[in-house]
Amino acid sequence: MTFLANLLTSMRPKQWTKNGIVFGALIFSQNLFDLAKLIAVCEAFLLFCLTSGTVYLLNDIIDRDKDRQHPQKRLRPIPSGQLSVKTAFMLLIVLGVVGQLLAFWLHPLFFGITFAYMLINAAYSLFLKHVVIIDVLVISLGFVLRAIAGGIVINTEISAWLLVCTFLLALFLALSKRRNELVVFVDSPEQHRRVLMDYSIELLDHLITIVAAATIMAYSLYTFDDRTVQTFETTHLSVTIPFVVYGIFRYLYLIHKKGLGGRPELILLTDKGILTNVLIWLMTSIGVIYFKL
Repeated sequence: MTFLANLLTSMRPKQWTKNGIVFGALIFSQNLFDLAKLIAVCEAFLLFCLTSGTVYLLNDIIDRDKDRQHPQKRLRPIPSGQLSVKTAFMLLIVLGVVGQLLAFWLHPLFFGITFAYMLINAAYSLFLKHVVIIDVLVISLGFVLRAIAGGIVINTEISAWLLVCTFLLALFLALSKRRNELVVFVDSPEQHRRVLMDYSIELLDHLITIVAAATIMAYSLYTFDDRTVQTFETTHLSVTIPFVVYGIFRYLYLIHKKGLGGRPELILLTDKGILTNVLIWLMTSIGVIYFKL
């Protein structure tokens, strides 16, 4: 591959779909059709892609020796030597500085969020990913920071209920990924991820069940909350609850019956059931919020 291709591969563009959560505040603050705010959130999305891509560079630099022993990860540009550690580190510094300067230009508080995101993920790459339970909580916190960032760039307050829902859904996906990793690497889980030695299928199934139920409950309470009803001037957002229930149930089906869950970013784009459900939920939510259907 060319230099640019190796760089882009190391920055994991397939993972950037996670940054789409920054659009949540725009949609639920009834500003979707405000062009200036839409542009601001698009800029925030691109900067979060740059920031998260920089974090993946750091992660590959730190884990390069261990990744060389992994059947898939050894093919990544840094572990395979296609992108040298020295070059990757220089790119990490340059992209990190440029990203933070642009974040400050967009909004000083947005800069604070992206900087915090980088620090937390640096700590995750160095040691937090080896601490049971804390590892998935840190991943979930990253999604909450994305959601808050989306509200900051358009100067709007995001509902605490939506932040709770974001955290719980991210936690559900992170726990599901750990479960899939335990199933796939059952013979030598520590070679894939050291923290897997502290998990078990039974423990993860219990945690996933609890978090799945909490996610559905939190979203349902949000749709019935007095402030939600007053903000949108309708009680009809509750009609979107079945889509959330189906999405959770469909994901559980994919985990337990299809052996999936290890790549949530790909499931969203490739599973027709999940993709169709998300699109219908989104269109229904927009219809209720903006057109009072």
